[in-house]
Order: sequence, then C-alpha cells, then structure tokens
Amino acid sequence: MSLFRDLKIAIRHLLKSAGFTTTAVLMLALGIGATTAIFSVVEGVLLRPLPFPDSERVVVLTDILQGLDVGGNGEAGVTVPDIRNYTRDTHSFTSLGGYTGTGYELSGAGDPVSVNASRMTGGVFPALGVAPLMGRFFTKQEDDQHQQVALLSYATWRNRFHGDAGILGKKILLDRKPFVVIGVMPRNFEFPLNPGQLNRSELWVPMSFTVEELSTPAAANWSYSMVGRLRSDTTASQAVTDAGRVAAETMRNYPAEMAGFHIRPVIRPLHDEVVEDARPLLRTLFLAVAVVLLIACANLAGLLLVRAIRRRREVAVRLALGASAATLLRQAIMESLVLSVAGGLTGLALAAIALKVGVQLLPETLPRIGEIGLDWTVACFALVLAVVTGIICGLAPAFAAIRTNVNDTLKEGGRTGTSGGHGRLRSALVIAEIAVALVLLTASGLLLRSFEKMRQVDLGFRPDHTLVSGYVLPQKQYATQASIDQFNHELIRRLQGLPGVKSVGITSFLPASGSNSNGAFVAEGYIAPKDGSLDLATPIQVQGDYFQAMGIPLLRGRFLNSDDRVATQLVVVVNHKLAAQSWPGQSPIGKRFRLGTQAMRTPWAIVVGEVADVKESSPDLPTKQQYYMATEQALGMAGSLASPTDLSGGGGSIAIRTVMDPKQIENALRATVHALDPQLPLIQTQTMEQAISDVEAPRKFNTALISSFAAAALLLAILGIYSVIAFSVAQRVQEMAIRIALGSQRSGIVGLILYSGAKLAVIGCAIGLAGAVAASHLLKSLLFGVSVLDPMVLVVASICVLLLTLAASLLPAYRAATVNPTQALRAE
Repeated sequence: MSLFRDLKIAIRHLLKSAGFTTTAVLMLALGIGATTAIFSVVEGVLLRPLPFPDSERVVVLTDILQGLDVGGNGEAGVTVPDIRNYTRDTHSFTSLGGYTGTGYELSGAGDPVSVNASRMTGGVFPALGVAPLMGRFFTKQEDDQHQQVALLSYATWRNRFHGDAGILGKKILLDRKPFVVIGVMPRNFEFPLNPGQLNRSELWVPMSFTVEELSTPAAANWSYSMVGRLRSDTTASQAVTDAGRVAAETMRNYPAEMAGFHIRPVIRPLHDEVVEDARPLLRTLFLAVAVVLLIACANLAGLLLVRAIRRRREVAVRLALGASAATLLRQAIMESLVLSVAGGLTGLALAAIALKVGVQLLPETLPRIGEIGLDWTVACFALVLAVVTGIICGLAPAFAAIRTNVNDTLKEGGRTGTSGGHGRLRSALVIAEIAVALVLLTASGLLLRSFEKMRQVDLGFRPDHTLVSGYVLPQKQYATQASIDQFNHELIRRLQGLPGVKSVGITSFLPASGSNSNGAFVAEGYIAPKDGSLDLATPIQVQGDYFQAMGIPLLRGRFLNSDDRVATQLVVVVNHKLAAQSWPGQSPIGKRFRLGTQAMRTPWAIVVGEVADVKESSPDLPTKQQYYMATEQALGMAGSLASPTDLSGGGGSIAIRTVMDPKQIENALRATVHALDPQLPLIQTQTMEQAISDVEAPRKFNTALISSFAAAALLLAILGIYSVIAFSVAQRVQEMAIRIALGSQRSGIVGLILYSGAKLAVIGCAIGLAGAVAASHLLKSLLFGVSVLDPMVLVVASICVLLLTLAASLLPAYRAATVNPTQALRAE
C-alpha cells in the first residue's frame, strides 16, 4: 500500500513539472531505445542459437593446410575426395555432408532469371534436422544417380511460383535442363549461413559430382564445405581424431596433389563460423550504445540532483514535520523509477521503429539478418535496463536530498545558495559525460580516417566508365567448346561495335567480386621456402580486350590477345606481386611458369606481360598473387590444372569501357545478348563504381553508425554541460550582481563562467583520452591504415570537445554578464 501511495505521489510531482519530466523521459528514451535496438541485433546474430534442433551439435568440418599459405587462419575448405572419404569413413556423426554454392538460369515459369543455388550431398539436410514445409529431401541414392531434383526456398516458391500448392512433382528448367520439384523449405530456412555472402540460396539440388570434379587434379581444389551433426556420445575432440585418421588416408591416396603440405582437419560449431566475422563490429556497437546510455543516465542524475537542490526547502520542511529519511529516499527513487520506466517504454517503441527501418540498412554481409527483431528477450532486457537505470540514477540525488541540513536550509529563507558537495557531484557527472563522449568521438574519428585511407588505396584498375555483367551458358544448348567460343567471340564483336564503346572483355574473375580461388604454380628459378610450402595465386581467364576494358595498366611486356590460342605457345600475364616474389629484381618477361605443383609436371608457360596488382575484394585486404591466361589456352589444358579455374568455358563476366555514362548502354547490352540467345539472363548488371561501393558498404556502415552514436553522445554531453553551467549561474545570481556592483567588468564575468566550463572539459578530456587508449584494442580489427593511437584524431577530438564545451557555456555566461545588479540584490 505504501509503494502504491509513493507511486501516486511521484506521478503527481512529475506532472507538476511537465518540462522536466518530458526532458528526462526523452533523454532516457534515446539511450534505452538505442541500446535496445543494438541489443536486438546482438541477440539475433550472436546470442540466439541457430534455428536447427540441438544446434550446438551441428558442426563444420574443414581442412587446415599446413605448409600452404591460404591466408586467414589457414582453413581452406575441403576437396571432393574429402567429402567422399569423410562421409564414408568417419564414425562420429549421425549425418555428414558436403555442399558448395552455384548459380543457374531458372526458366519455365515466367522470364528466365539467374538464381543462386547450393549443391548438396544427401547428408546435409539430415545434419541440419529441419523438415521441409512441403515434400521431402533428396536422398543419397538420388545424389549418386545424378537424379535431377530440386527443393525451393519459401521466397522462391511464393514469388516465382505464386505459392502453387501443387508445385510438388512439377518440372522447372535449370540451365534448360528439367528438374523435378520435390520439396519447399520453411519460410525462415536459410543455408548455407555463410558470413560475408551477399547471395542467399534460392534452391537446393543434389551435388552429383561431375567427371571433372572426380578427376585426380580436383584433389587439390579446396573450394567445398562440409556440415555434420555430432553423435550424442561423441565430443568434438574425438571427432577430430576420427577425421584425422581419414585425412591421413586421403593424403596417401593422392601423393602428387598433396606434396608439400599436410592436412589437419578442424571441427567447430556451425554457430561460431557464422558469427565469427560479425563479433568485433557488434561488440564495438554495443559498447558505443552503452556509452550513449551512460551519458543519458548521467544527465538524468544531474537533472534529478538539480531538482533535489531546488526542493531542499520542501524536504527540510517535511523532515522538520517528522517525515522519515527512509520515506523521502523511497519516494525520490520512486520518481526516478517512474521516469526510467516511462523512458524505457518510449525507448522500446523507438527501438521497434528503428529496427523496422534500420534492418533494411544493415550490411547484407551481416549473418542472420532475417532473425533480428523485438521478442520477449529483448523486451525483458529493455524493462530490466529501465529499472536498473532508474535505481542507479536516483540513488545519488536521493541521498543528497535527505542529507539536507534542516536548520541551515530553513534559516536561508529564500536565498538560493547551494552546498559545495552538490556542486562537486554535478561537476563529476559532467566530467564523466565528457570523458565517455570523447572515447566514442575518438572511435568515430579513427573509423572515419580508416575509411578515408581505404578510399585512397590504389585498386590496380580504373572503375570509372565501366559496365559489368555476368552470364552463364546452359550446358544443354552449349555442349561443345566450339559453340561456347562462337557465342563469346560474337558477343565481344557485337558489343565492340556499339556506339560509345571503347573496349570489351570477358573474364572468369571480376575485381571486387571477393572470389577466393587459389591455384598452385611453380616459377622457374624460384627457390621455395625450406618448409616446402606451395605458391598460390588467383587464376584468371580473359578474352577480348579485358585489360583495356578494366583499365588495368601494363607494366612490362604485352597483354594477351587473339593470337594466344590452343595450338600456340602457352603464355601468361602475371601481376607485379607475383613477379616481384618469383623473380625479385628481374624482369619476368620470358620467364617460364608452370601451373600446378612441382610433382604434376604440367607444361611450361611463358610470361609475356606484367600488370598492376588488382584488388580482388575489399580495398583494405592484402593483394594476392595473380596470373592471367587466355580462356582458350586455359580450357585446353584444364585437365592438368591443380585447381580448376572459375570459368568453365560456359560463361563469365563482361566488362565494357565506354566514353559516356556506362548506364546508358545497359539496354544495348541486354539487347545484344538477347539477340544471340533470347532466353539468356544477365547477372547483376551494374557499373564498376557500384560494385566497389557495395564492397565498401560494410565499412561505410560501421563508420556511419558509430559516428551517429558519437554525435548523439556528444550532444547529450553538451546538454549536460549546459544544464550544469546554467544552473550554477542561476544559483550565483547574487554573487554576479555583487561583482558587477563592485566594479567587475562584464567581460570578466563571461570569462569566469567560460573558465568554469573549460576546467570541466579539460579534466574530462584528460580522463577521456586515457579511456580511449584503454579501449583502443576493441577497434583494431575495424581499422585500416590508421593507428589506434593516431595523434591527429586524439588532438582533433579533444579540441572539438573543448570548443563545444565553451559554446555550451556561452549562453549562461551571457546571462550572468547581463544580470541587473539592482533587481538581483533587491530580490535578495
């Protein structure tokens, strides 16, 4: 009953101070709403279990290649022999399967369209444990027998086939081959859950390994993945031992392909693989939004403290009339709780709005975006956060209120002086706000500098005035290499004749595409490291005037041309990094170059050109070794390559350099392709500048989001500084009047107030700089080309905070300097 009475009293008091109440609630709503929104992202991506039964037992199996530099943590994926051997010979899994991404031309239902798909062995779906919405999975027998069956995603079924309830058993055309639809997956099913992948699978088909994939050279192609479900009586370490036995047998069966390195299998939870890349960003965002909430709390505590000071006489009267300190403390905390809960509920509504809009703005590379949203976990988090905030923010002002000296306060009458303890507490809150705001502002500055550094990186090509697009030629209609060559040559010829086109080329690998293809090579005369590790480079096939179309500069020698055919001398063009590592201090022109490993004894190729290093994905990632081959020559020796190249001869990416805006020829490109093949869809037609922008989008998003939090934190801190300085000036009106009456210059009064604000800012900046240094390790993984202790950022952030503090102090200083001494002293 007493709590209910305290609640009524608190609400009545707050309603009487509508301005104060509105300010406090909105300030808390901003902090709690932002924190709740970011927590919902963290919970959806990092904390929530994967949407599979007993998801903690769903694991990935991959190979680490010791003695082979594949970058990152050394994980390279698995090979076709790995998939077959691990699936057949391990005993630690209830189900285990392999998969890889691919693309198809989907036709037979409306206009042909290019779709993303996954090829899977029969063990993948049982390992995941998710039942289809309709129909069934394909079996191991259907996979082994190359049965052409498919499962559709829910979105594809609804959007492409209009939710046809009779879809099961119907045929669709994938690359113009008939596939029977045997199932539809649930609405929220997504697999693979590959972090960093922009393209989600729209359908799934059996792996049905091709003859090329089963050939001996494919044993050195680690471009596949595996997922399995551990047995309930098996630990991950036991499964690693089991898989290690199988890996050793695989290496013995392929001595030439495995020469120079050693396979070590790794097993880890699928959840860890999915969220690994997202962890640093989400932790940093959560820290940033916590800083905003901390400043909002400090502001609320400051407002409550000011309110307590203004109500000292009321409190003194109530204490003199017999009210207990415990009652006053309880009522003061109740007021704070009412404010924080109201702010929490408002913040929850703001978080819901922010998520509805903001999820669309999240980078597509963030995993599990579809699972982000408000649920009971997030709502409970917001409520608990509001209650804790209310209690913490209300304690200090409440204790300050009940420590009021009754006799001194009643003797003061109407005078507006204040105790030094209250002033020190308010100043401490402001200093804390400045310090944490500076930490966030420094982080924002580092990310902005990092993004600018990334934009300045030499890409190795010119993205301006270039239109790119992909295509895949269906094997059924283009079964021979002659038909493929005829299409490609005619396409280049017709595109080259379009008005405004300067050069046209086709490639197996487009810059900024993020492909992770690696091929082993041997450079004649190069002395390999003593550990026997292999050299890897990105193999790229080109046709036409690809180098001119992409604006890749020639450093030495010549480009590939139409004379480089199957019957002529095998030639390659290498990038600068490969040339510098293989033949340091020498010209690579005329040097010999062999594809594959030393043991494979493939034909020698002659280096005829050296070009600039081209960034294969994000500009902030290291440049790799690269070599280019004419498509016809590469296909002519495909059977002897250690790592099959990206282009199988049935498609690629078109690059067109124009003299005008490249978007102006997009319709002409489509018309030219459809004149050759009316059913052939183009894939992701865009300018090269758009492609680069898409690659930069995650870092740009990180920078923009943390910068917005820094701006919010700084704004709240400045409001806190203003309120403290303004209240301090209001409390010292009589003092200022006396100073002016005794001859003080008004400029001196302004300087006195500005000095008070500057002193708080300097102390806050000193603490903030120390905090920025302490928290700098959290940003290391998000920075590029910038030190976490960049002096320019630290100095500029500190100066910015100092200037804004002085700006926040100007209005109270002006008011103090323009006080009328006669009126002020008469009021006293």
